[in-house]
Amino acid sequence: MSFTGKYELQSQENFETFMKALGLPDEQIQKGKDIKSISEIVQDGKKFKITVTTGSKVLHNEFTIGEECEMEMLTGEKVKAIVQLEGDNRLVANLKGLKSVTELNGDTITHTMTMGDLTYKRISKRI
Repeated sequence: MSFTGKYELQSQENFETFMKALGLPDEQIQKGKDIKSISEIVQDGKKFKITVTTGSKVLHNEFTIGEECEMEMLTGEKVKAIVQLEGDNRLVANLKGLKSVTELNGDTITHTMTMGDLTYKRISKRI
C-alpha cells in the first residue's frame, strides 16, 4: 500500500492538552488549533518524504524504514529516530518519549501520538 498523496486534516482530538505537555507556547497552540493542515507524503519504496504545512509553519522530515534518521518534532527540536513499517499500512516511530503511529486506511490517515498517558489524534483525508 502506498502512502503517497496529499492529505487534509479533518479532525483532531486532545490538541491543546498535548501541545501544552510538549511545551509549546499558548500563543502558538491557539494559532495552530483552528488551522487546517495539509500533509504531503512521497513514498519511494522504503524511503519517505513527509511535509506538513500548517499556516506558515512547514515541518519536513525524510526517512528510510528501519534506518536511523533525524526527525524534527512539532517543537522544532531535532531528535534521532528509527521508523518501522508494521504490516503494509502502519508507520511507527519513538521520538524522545513520544510514540508516533501513522496508519493508512483507504484514503484516510490516522496519526496518533502518545506521550505517557496523553494521546493526540489527527485524522486526515486524501485530497
